[in-house]
Amino acid sequence: MLLSSLMDRLLQTDIKFLPGVGEKRAAILFDELGVKTFEDLIRHYPYKYTDRTKFYTIREIDTTQVFIQVRGQIVAMELAGKKPRQRLVARFQDSTGSIELVWFQGIRWIQQSLKTGVDYIVFGKPAIYNGIYSIPHPEIEEAAKAELTAYPYSFQAAYPTTEKMKNSFITSRVIHKLQYQLLQKVYGRIHETLPMSLIEELRFPGINETLLNIHFPKNEESLRKARYRLKFEELFLIQLGLLRQKNIKNSQISGLVFPRIGNLFNGFYKEHLPFELTGAQKRVMREIRKDLGSGNQMNRLLQGDVGSGKTLVALLSMLIALDNGHQACLMAPTEILAQQHFMTFTRLLANLPVKVRLLTGSTRQGDRATLHEELREGELDILIGTHALIEDSVKFHNLGLVVIDEQHRFGVAQRARLWEKTGETLPHVLVMTATPIPRTLAMTLYGDLDLSVIDEMPPGRRPIITAHYYDSKRLQVYEFIHKQIQAGRQIYIVYPLIQESETLDYKDLYDGYESICRTFPPPEYAVSVLHGRMKPEEKVKAMDYFVRGITKIMVSTTVIEVGVDVPNATVMVIESAERFGLSQLHQLRGRVGRGGEQSYCLLMTGYKLSKEAKTRIETMVRTNDGFEIADVDMKLRGPGDLEGTQQSGVPFNLSIANLLTDNKILEFARRTAQDVLEKDPTLEQPENQILIEQLNRPGKEAKDWSRIS
Repeated sequence: MLLSSLMDRLLQTDIKFLPGVGEKRAAILFDELGVKTFEDLIRHYPYKYTDRTKFYTIREIDTTQVFIQVRGQIVAMELAGKKPRQRLVARFQDSTGSIELVWFQGIRWIQQSLKTGVDYIVFGKPAIYNGIYSIPHPEIEEAAKAELTAYPYSFQAAYPTTEKMKNSFITSRVIHKLQYQLLQKVYGRIHETLPMSLIEELRFPGINETLLNIHFPKNEESLRKARYRLKFEELFLIQLGLLRQKNIKNSQISGLVFPRIGNLFNGFYKEHLPFELTGAQKRVMREIRKDLGSGNQMNRLLQGDVGSGKTLVALLSMLIALDNGHQACLMAPTEILAQQHFMTFTRLLANLPVKVRLLTGSTRQGDRATLHEELREGELDILIGTHALIEDSVKFHNLGLVVIDEQHRFGVAQRARLWEKTGETLPHVLVMTATPIPRTLAMTLYGDLDLSVIDEMPPGRRPIITAHYYDSKRLQVYEFIHKQIQAGRQIYIVYPLIQESETLDYKDLYDGYESICRTFPPPEYAVSVLHGRMKPEEKVKAMDYFVRGITKIMVSTTVIEVGVDVPNATVMVIESAERFGLSQLHQLRGRVGRGGEQSYCLLMTGYKLSKEAKTRIETMVRTNDGFEIADVDMKLRGPGDLEGTQQSGVPFNLSIANLLTDNKILEFARRTAQDVLEKDPTLEQPENQILIEQLNRPGKEAKDWSRIS
C-alpha cells in the first residue's frame, strides 16, 4: 500500500518538473490540453502512427504518398518572397536527386539551426509546386543524433496539438520526446488499474507494458494489444460505474408496486384503442408492466422515431398507475407540445372516468387555484404541463408515474424539482425521446437506464417522400403546394431565422411570410405564422387555427419541430435546409405523414452547399430511418455534438475509445462489467478494491442519468 501511495504521488507530480518542460511549457500544456501532471501526460495518447523503418530515395517520391522519410544533405538555403509572405527554401539532395524543403514560420530559428554538408533525416508529406517536389515544414534531425537515440521504435506516434502549441514550438515531435523522458521515470512503477484475475482472463498485457507500447510500439501486434486494452479499460470503467450506480439505487430506493391491471387499462385497451398496437409497442408495454410490478423504481428510456406511437405507450402506462390508485403527470418542453398532449389525452380518454388537466404558463390564476386543490385532494388523475409543473405551489396527492417528454430539453435542476413533490417512495419514471440515438451513444449516455425502443411504425403510415429543390425551382414547388391545398391538405413552411441577419445570407421568416401571402393571397388561402418570440396565447391561437383547418399554410420557425400533430398536414417545406442539422431535419419531417394521405418533405437550398450539407441532404432524400440518420449525424458531428445531446453533453471524456468505431469493444466491456457485478454487486471483494479506486479517481465519476435529477 505504501509503494502504491508513493507511485500515486509520483504520477501526480506537476508536469513542470519533467525535464524539457518548465513553467512556460507547463502553462501551455495545461491551457491547451488540460495536462497538469505526469499521469495526464502519459494518458495523452497518440492519434496515429507512422512507420519510420522505411526510407525512400528522392527518385521514389510520389505525391500520392501520405508521408515519406529520406536521408541526405542540405546543399543550399535561401529566403524567397517578401514579408509578410517570406519563406525559407532549402535544397535537399541524396544520390538520386534533389527536393525543396520549405518553411513559412519560425524561419529565423530554423535557418540558424540548419547546416549544409551535414547528413539529415527528413520526414514529411510530399507536395508539388511549379513542377518541383517539396516537403513543407518537414521534421528534420541530424542523422548522427537520430542514430544515437536511446529508444528504438518502428512506429512514430503523432499526438494531438493545437495552433498555440505549434507557435510555441511544442510539436507532436516534442510531445513524443517528453513521453520518452516520462517513461524513463515511471516505467515499471505504475501499479495495475484492473484486477489480476481480469487481466489474466482477457490475456491483457500489464499496464506498464501497455503504456510503453501505446507511445513506443515495437511492432503492429504490440500496438494492437495496447490499444485494445486501453479502449476496453476506458469503456469498461464507464459501464461499471453506471451499472454499479444502478445496483446501489435499486438496493436503496424502493419503488411503488403496481400489481393491478384494472378497469381503466382494460376498458381503454379493449374499447377505445385508436389502432392495434404494433409488435414493438406490445414488447415495450411488457417491459414497462414488469418494471411497475417489480418493487424497484422504474427508470426507463423510451426511444422511438417520430410518429412511432410513444405517446400511446405513455398513456397506457399512466392508466396502470391510475388503476393502482396513483396520479400521473407528463412534462413537455414547450407550451405547444403540452397543449398537443392535452388535446390527444382528452380525446382518447373522453369515454373513461379520468380527469385530465393542463398546466402551463398561460393557465389563468383562477383555474390554477382549482387545479392545485384538485391535485392535492387526489381528484385530478393526470396532469400535463410544461415547466409550470415544478412550481412550488404544485403538490400531488400521490404521484405514481412521471413521464418526461424530450427530456434533453430540461435542465438537471428543473427535473430535480419534481422529486420534492413526492413522498418517501419515489414515483416511477418514463423518459421519452424522439431523437434517435445510436446504440453505442445510448449505452454511454443512458447506461444506467433500462432502454426500450419502438422500432416499428403504426399500420397505415406511408413513408414520407423527400425531395431536394434548388431555389430556382421555387415556382414548381409553389405549384405543388397549390395542388395539395386544392385537394384539401395543409402545408408547413419552416424558416431558420425570425429576423434578417446581416451575416447569414438566407431567407428569414417574416420575408418568407410576406412572400407566401403574396403567392397565396386571401380569401382563397389563409396563412398563419408561428415563432418563439410570440406570446403564449398567440402561439396557442395560431396553432389552434391550423389544427382546425382555418389556416391552410403554417409559416413557422423550428418551434413546431417537436410534438405538433396535424394529420391533415401533408407537405413540409424546409427553407435553407442546408442550415439545419440532420436530427432537426428529421424531426421537422416527422410533423407530416401522420394521417393516411401520402406526405412530402421538400428541402429548399441554394446552389452553394458544403460537403457536409450535401451529405445531410442526400441522407434525408435517401432514407426515413431515424436510426440510420442518427448514425450519419454522429459521424458528421461527433458523439459530443449531436442534437438532442448537446445540452447534457457526453458525460465522459474519452481519451482513446471512439463511440463510432469501437461499438463491439463497448458491448463486450458492458457484458464484462455485468459479469463482475453479478459476482460482486457492491465490489466489496478484495480483488475488486482496485476498481473502486479507479471509479473514485477524479474525472471518473459516472453521472446519474437514471433519475430525473
